[in-house]
This record gives sequence, C-alpha cells and structure tokens, in this order.
Amino acid sequence: MREMGGDQIEEAVAGCVAALRPAVARNWTEVTAGGLDWNVHETAVHVADDLVAYAANLAGRAQDAYVPFELKLDDGTDNSGLLHVIETTGALLAATVRTAPRTVRAFHPYPFRSADRVGFAAMGIAEVLLHTYDMTTGLELPYRPAEELAESVLTRLFPHVQPGPTPWQTLLWATGRGELPGRAPVTGWRWYNNLVIPAERLDLVGIRPAEARDLRLGGDGGFEWIEGGPYEGTRDAAGFLLKAYEGGVHRPQFGVFALVRREDGRAIGGMGFHSAPDEDGRVEIGYDLTEAARGNGYATEALRTLADWAFARDDVRSLFATIDTANTPSQAVVTRAGFAKVSEDENEMAFELLR
Repeated sequence: MREMGGDQIEEAVAGCVAALRPAVARNWTEVTAGGLDWNVHETAVHVADDLVAYAANLAGRAQDAYVPFELKLDDGTDNSGLLHVIETTGALLAATVRTAPRTVRAFHPYPFRSADRVGFAAMGIAEVLLHTYDMTTGLELPYRPAEELAESVLTRLFPHVQPGPTPWQTLLWATGRGELPGRAPVTGWRWYNNLVIPAERLDLVGIRPAEARDLRLGGDGGFEWIEGGPYEGTRDAAGFLLKAYEGGVHRPQFGVFALVRREDGRAIGGMGFHSAPDEDGRVEIGYDLTEAARGNGYATEALRTLADWAFARDDVRSLFATIDTANTPSQAVVTRAGFAKVSEDENEMAFELLR
C-alpha cells in the first residue's frame, strides 16, 4: 500500500505555489479568498501556519494542545516570500511525516484529540488543496489538483462521505465549496481522524477506507503484521467497511479496528462492529486473531475494552456476537468478556452483553 506521506504533501504544495505564482504582483490583501472572510494574504499565511503547526505537533509529540507558538512573517515580506514560506513549511511537514514512526500519535482537537502521521499528512494536504481553491477563486486563476490527492484526503479524513462523480468535486461539496447532483448543500462540516481506543497491552486502531481497500485487495492496510496476518476475517471485515463507505452508510466510530500490540507496534488481528447501532441500541460485533497471537488473552482484552467504549455512549444498549458452534475458542472469548449465550442451533450460537 502506498501510504499518504511526504511525497503527496510536496505535490500539493507545489501545485499551490504554481497556481498562485502568476498573481504575485497583485495586492493579496485587497482580494477576498473565495467564500471565506479572509483575504488571500491572510489565507496564505493560514496555510503556512497550519503546515508548521502540524509538523510541530507531530515532531514534538504534543498530547494535550498545540505546541505554543505562532508563525509570524518578517515585516515587508512580499507575496513571493510568502510562497517561499508555504514551500518551506510544507517541506517541514513532509520531513516530519517521513520520519515519524507509524504508531506515534499527537494532538489534534477533532474529533478524537489525536492523529497519526497519515492523519497529519492528510490534514496538511486538505488545508493546501482547499485554501488554494479559495485563493485562486478570489484571484480568478485556474486550479485543479490531481484527483488522486483529493481521493487520498477523502479516504483518510472523510470516511462518512459517500464518494461522488469525481474526488475533487466530492471534496469541494463535502467542505461547503460546491454542489453535487442529488445532494443537499453542505453548510457545516468536520473531518474525522481515525479513532484509537487504548487497552492494557493493545491499541484498537480504527481502519480508514483507504486502508480497508488495501486490505480487501490483499495488502497490509498500512500496518506491520505478525506472521500469518492479516487473517481472513479481517480482510472480510475490511470489505464490509469499504462497501458501507461506498454506499454512504459508514459511521467511523462503528467500523473495524486493527489490534496493534503496543510492545512492538505490530498488528495481530481485527475487531469491530458490523454496523452502527439499530433503533434499539443493539449492535453486532466480530473479531479474529492471527494464529500466532492466539492463546494470550488478546481477544478477550480487546473485546472488554471495545464493550466498555461502546457502553459509555448513549446510543448502545447491547452487544451481540454470532459464533459457529464448532468454534469453541471464540465462544470462550465472549464468555470471558461477560457475554451470555442467548440462542443456539446446529450451526451457530448467539451471545449478548447488556449495558
């Protein structure tokens, strides 16, 4: 899998600078940036400030707030100098993303208060693409980034948005900047970094649509797996996630999680929900482990953790799991996690855990 990273950041920044350079002789403080309240100069400074802030948070492993500094241009900096600042801050973020370990997460406020290196790369690219569109719209300059860049942002930060005719058109619509046939205008929006739920020895790391697609196609989904992984059940679950995303019904909190062992950062299995809770607050859960990880209590630990997370929400009242009658190890896992058997036939058993 080609992970979103430094190359894509540099591509996005290069496209921004190339699009704006023909207008460096104009007064950017007198031109409003598209539908924003900022002028073009303010918007360009904002892009550079975001790029360096993301680099700082990831490099500094910020956990509770942004690293406390702000970008300030030297007096007299002209538009050419400002573009150089965007190039430089983009290079800083690209370098930081390239060197950060895959398991490192740092502070970002929405929605789960952290992001990994892929998330910071995606956020940086989103800021560049969208605000370059705003600035070029105000300056009446042509701009259209590569569809692959827009798709990378959508499949990492907008898992709740059904794909549209083209990725760029969809991204503009999803951020209130355009229209899509058959869809209502967007008046308020947020992106979603993936959810990570910590257990005692594991992290349950939310799988994004881009990663689900790679897993379904036989790749590693951007994770480093122990021998024998990912197992068949994880690939099947990734396929269900991808289908829900493409159908516009995926809910990021109720997706699939890779079980990542904290001691070595390696994935050992998958666990997740079959859908969002129904109107009665009932939701089905499934899981698997690679064979090399079994017998260590990892599945029980992860299931208890995910159940605790689910029951802390107002919209979940019960969890259930359906298990083959012959799969006694899996039955033992749900039993140890507190589930009770509620039905049985010759092929499978149903277990439920109530809030």
